Amino acid sequence: MTEEEKYSRGMVVVAHADDAEFGCSGTVAKLCAEGWEMVYVMCTDGSKGSSDREVTEEELAATRREEQINAGKVLGLKDVVFLDYPDSYLQPTLDLRKDIAREIRRYQPDIVICQYPMRNLDGGFGVGHPDHLAAGEAALSAVFPTARDHMTFPDLLEDGFEPHKVAEVWVMGHPEPDHYVDITDNVNTAVNAIAAHVSQVDGRSADQMMERMQEWRRRTGVGRGMQYAEAFKKIYFRR
Repeated sequence: MTEEEKYSRGMVVVAHADDAEFGCSGTVAKLCAEGWEMVYVMCTDGSKGSSDREVTEEELAATRREEQINAGKVLGLKDVVFLDYPDSYLQPTLDLRKDIAREIRRYQPDIVICQYPMRNLDGGFGVGHPDHLAAGEAALSAVFPTARDHMTFPDLLEDGFEPHKVAEVWVMGHPEPDHYVDITDNVNTAVNAIAAHVSQVDGRSADQMMERMQEWRRRTGVGRGMQYAEAFKKIYFRR
């Protein structure tokens, strides 16, 4: 049995509702199907990403929250935590780091999946949403050393949140991934989770979403003996 097979709890920390669905939902679906307890932590309230000038920030935030909860039900998540920082203004502050560390201590994940905290200047979406960069940096800082050290934010300990040492972090969107997850048997569940984000899929049908998702994951699996795959940079913390 490998060390990874001994793990049973995971956490995904992202900036916005749907970030995890587009980035790692096949992996999350696979782990949930294998009996893992998986928790999402949403850093922002999702209140800005719309071109509809008739919708209010409060209405949009409520919609995005409901859609993320529905996506979580599709995947089989244990919980979805909303930190509710204002969308589009996220920064890797001490407050954000502390809030993520609190959830790490609360749920004690073996593995944390997060976003890539650096800009990729190859163009397109790869250049990086600033909220994604902030969420990635704060998550990594929360894993090490904040969640681990009892003297960092001692009020967390006073509130009953014991320190926790995460075993591994898997970084989405890294330009040099070294860990590939075969999601061939889980891609349909991943697509159904994405489809739950009705306000974000721009009217694309389930078939269109399936085709797009499969093409992304098919390219990732090429040369690895996997029909569909998701890729991460794996960082070890317990060695």
